[in-house]
Amino acid sequence: MRNYLRMREAAVILACCASGAATAAEVKSIQNAVAGDWPSYHRTYDAHRYSPLDQINKGNVHRLNVAWTHQAGEITQGLQSTPIVIDGIIYYSSNFNRVFALDGRTGEQLWHFYPKLKDGAEMLPTAPTSRGVTVANGLVYLGTMDGRAIALDQKSGKQVWETELVDTLKCGCMFTSPPLAVKDKLIYGSTQGGIPARGGGIFGVDQKTGKKLWYFDPVKEGEEHWGMNDFGEPSSKYAGVGAWHVGSYDAELDLVYYGTSNPTPWFDWAPHTEGPDGHFRKSGVGSRPGDNLYSSSVLALRPDTGELVWHFQENPHDDWDFDAALGEFVFIDKDDRKLMLHMGKNGFVYLYDRTNGKIENVWTINKHVTFVKTIDPKTGELIGRNPPVMDKDNTFCPSMLGGRSWNAGSYNPETGVWFNSRQEMCEVAKTRQERPSLDPLPGWYAGADLKWIHPPGDQAHGALDAWDPLTGKKKWSVIDKYPRISTVLSTKGNVVFSGDMRGYIYAYSADTGKELWKFNMGSASRGGIVTYTAGGEQYILVPSGIGSAAQAVISDIYPEVAEFPSGATLFAFKLSR
Repeated sequence: MRNYLRMREAAVILACCASGAATAAEVKSIQNAVAGDWPSYHRTYDAHRYSPLDQINKGNVHRLNVAWTHQAGEITQGLQSTPIVIDGIIYYSSNFNRVFALDGRTGEQLWHFYPKLKDGAEMLPTAPTSRGVTVANGLVYLGTMDGRAIALDQKSGKQVWETELVDTLKCGCMFTSPPLAVKDKLIYGSTQGGIPARGGGIFGVDQKTGKKLWYFDPVKEGEEHWGMNDFGEPSSKYAGVGAWHVGSYDAELDLVYYGTSNPTPWFDWAPHTEGPDGHFRKSGVGSRPGDNLYSSSVLALRPDTGELVWHFQENPHDDWDFDAALGEFVFIDKDDRKLMLHMGKNGFVYLYDRTNGKIENVWTINKHVTFVKTIDPKTGELIGRNPPVMDKDNTFCPSMLGGRSWNAGSYNPETGVWFNSRQEMCEVAKTRQERPSLDPLPGWYAGADLKWIHPPGDQAHGALDAWDPLTGKKKWSVIDKYPRISTVLSTKGNVVFSGDMRGYIYAYSADTGKELWKFNMGSASRGGIVTYTAGGEQYILVPSGIGSAAQAVISDIYPEVAEFPSGATLFAFKLSR
């Protein structure tokens, strides 16, 4: 059992909520969260995205109505944030790193912060995405699209410090996700995958001062890892590996877990050579010979120093842009085993012993899988790889959008059920030799021409599924014409919430998947659905606003998706009286 720190005194919490004043959110509130709070990106360090609130439940969820809305103002690429809620106060970001604090009862804006961003950053491939902020010890932290870590005063929104962690215009890398607050540190992971440069990675930062304490470079030097490319240059020069999503933290083991991005370019045009390691290619051939460590890997690091304790490369020499940064790390403790579920972009679910990285099981969520024959459930080895062949139409399922995108699932620890989105889509990739370019700014380095297609003998579709995460046994499914690209929320009220691309938010029975309620918000949900309490009432909080590459990709298959309306609205729902 984890040695949880004690929660804040209930009387103090009640007093803060009654006054409506924001209180300093200590890191311990993430590890052992107050029931009515959502204090971190995944709510708790174990990434369950589950709430113990049950005022809204299966019996009354049909009475949900809009309590209030908040407009972020900037609708470019929608609203991809997961709001943080502490003591009834909401903290969230919109794209271009706009930050807001709101009264959770009324939606009244308490303060906002609009940073002055470096000219040119908006032209980079992953701009202007912002997936949220982190709140800890009286400060609100964000990572910016121009490469900075910034701290704001929690009560006023005034800037306290800033630190440039990456040279954005040089490396093309930035911060699209919030940092993870661990003890007195912040762990930042940058973008980079698919961009032919170096400089991204994982950073340890002091919470109080913003001082950079350590840096983990996800590019392991050595010719066996990154050989010479077709153009006579070290492929490590263009490796472009980042760690762009939010990790998890095990306080007892004192380990943070992060996934790394795909290597650069997305596709290697060189053919496989003979032998069991032929997919590594030979140095001097193709775009990036070698195993390309630590790309497409799961890392376990010491938060105080950045020391690597263990790693597992899910896709050695990734041939399909199936990075490991995308999926959350869900802790599941079973029969004295410390397990960790990781959703791979390749559509496979990896179950690890999180103490040492040993594979316990591997299973797939997808019906259509062509990039490999299977993955060994005991070792994680890719069996029967299907690599791209140059100048040929190569069909890969799932597509590089993933068997699921970065929108997290939700694990109910009381029932042991994991609720997760799924997308059945394929792509045709025609690989080609391509020189990297950093002029005038770093851009995508693909190594292929791409189009997205229906799976062979099927229609592209999405789904919300309920799984046994240990075995991969499916309990129920809700099928959708389009992929589900919102996060999932499950609660003690026996309800599961999910949004679709048409703009509807749904509530389902956790037992059966039966639809219990829906509401049309006008634009898709791409961000994090959360729940909280304020003034004694439970709220469901839903970001609405379609965005990210998903819309462009899916419109290749369903052209009408390109015309789906954008937006950037935060919807708060509560029970009607």
